[in-house]
Amino acid sequence: MIVQLFTTLGCHLCEEAHDQLLSLTDGGMDLSIELVEIADSEELMDRYGITIPVIRADNREIGWPFSADALRTFLENDT
Repeated sequence: MIVQLFTTLGCHLCEEAHDQLLSLTDGGMDLSIELVEIADSEELMDRYGITIPVIRADNREIGWPFSADALRTFLENDT
């Protein structure tokens, strides 16, 4: 599954979200993590500037705060 993590440089919460994604892959979940730098796009800055980290998978999004368990449930649920 391709997972996008909307992030920006120096965002410590984004680093936590990335670590959670990595722990899921270490736990056997098949994820391809794509880091999306929001500062590269005015549109992304407008949309996510104050809400990052945000994770998108299968056209669904989950925004911070989320636990590793909530993230796993989000990624395992395809509806």
